Amino acid sequence: MAQSTQANPGFGLGAIAKADDLKKRLLFTVGALIIYRLGTFIPLPGIDPVALSEVFGQQTTGILGMFDMFSGGALGRMTIFALNIMPYITASIIMQLMTAIVPTLETLKKDGEAGRKQINQYTRYLTVLLATVQGYGIAVALESAGTVVTEPGLFFRLTTVVTLVGGTLFLMWLGEQITARGVGNGISLIIFSGIVAEVPSALAGTLELGRTGALSAFLIVAVFLMAIAVIAFIVFIERSLRKILVQYPKRQHGNKVFGGEAQHLPLKINVPGVIPPIFASSLLLMPISIINLTGGQSGGADWLVALNAMLGRGQPLYLAIYIGLIVFFAFFYTAIVFNPEDTAENLRRNGGYIPGIRPGQPTADYLDYILTRLTVLGAAYLSAVCILPEILISNYAIPFYFGGTSLLIVVTVTLDTVSQIQSHLMAHQYEGLIKKSRLKGRNR
Repeated sequence: MAQSTQANPGFGLGAIAKADDLKKRLLFTVGALIIYRLGTFIPLPGIDPVALSEVFGQQTTGILGMFDMFSGGALGRMTIFALNIMPYITASIIMQLMTAIVPTLETLKKDGEAGRKQINQYTRYLTVLLATVQGYGIAVALESAGTVVTEPGLFFRLTTVVTLVGGTLFLMWLGEQITARGVGNGISLIIFSGIVAEVPSALAGTLELGRTGALSAFLIVAVFLMAIAVIAFIVFIERSLRKILVQYPKRQHGNKVFGGEAQHLPLKINVPGVIPPIFASSLLLMPISIINLTGGQSGGADWLVALNAMLGRGQPLYLAIYIGLIVFFAFFYTAIVFNPEDTAENLRRNGGYIPGIRPGQPTADYLDYILTRLTVLGAAYLSAVCILPEILISNYAIPFYFGGTSLLIVVTVTLDTVSQIQSHLMAHQYEGLIKKSRLKGRNR
């Protein structure tokens, strides 16, 4: 049975104020995210913002609108962070797939910290390549989009590619700094901050549509209630665990008996977290973002126009590909982060066993069976949360920010960040207890 865990209520603002290291991490994270948000308002050189808004306003109903949501509006404003962190995410996907296929990379992955650093370096090189290709495609698309570019030519293309690649690399570096010196996963927090920052304007736009009569009051209330229900469902699932009983035998050393206690191996229902929707969106966005910019123009090929229409929001092809990618990455990423054979071997070495299951390979098979069932539930949960709201609001002018994907990212990243803050607070409290015990020992 899955059991829902509860947050520790003992941590509050007072405890945070006493933790100096945590305060520094929080301030660094906030400062880094403020720098990111400022960059989403610095436009590319040589762009006419009025003409750009007219062209982009016609393309916000499909995948390009979701790309703009992930970039925090940077794509719609065509700023230096227009590509956001998506090339890095795509490069990470490709490298993770390659580590399971290429023996050399698989060997590097098993080499520990040194191998991980080498793979990360390859990921950065691939990020530069992908960002260069996407940046050049965007430059060409902008030149073909009427009067968006004030002075088209080779110089504009060169400056656009350099600026967009530089913006992506800066965000990649900023995300790594947040992970190392801040609180939470830096890449997820960058996407999270972009979505949250645009929610007030999306909310205001939705209410304005209701005021003008474009949307009924009943529909707006229904969408808000649906968003609340989705958030509650996400919180329940993300904090639910499947606990597997692990028994340790008693050991006698002299006159003392050790062990004999029972513990639990906790497995989340959604092991990969928010990674599958982000990866799926990234793969959808990479080849189609340019098509959305060029396919609707007069010079676009008929098949590009047709593909753009089929990949619009709520279209069957878009939903089918999105669900397929979510399911694939749910299983793929779960296999990366949890290895049943390694877990079974660790239990065997420590003398632990699952009641009724023999140690070794039978334990690994049992864990794999449980994990597969949980992954099926997790993939179904992710697909439902990401797709059902899209289907319900695909025929109405409701912003992407109230869709299931954005709500899943916001709620999941929030829970993860709060969990890491609690971990830092707990470590701070333990350090305080150790210092007090040492002082008492010296005073005796």
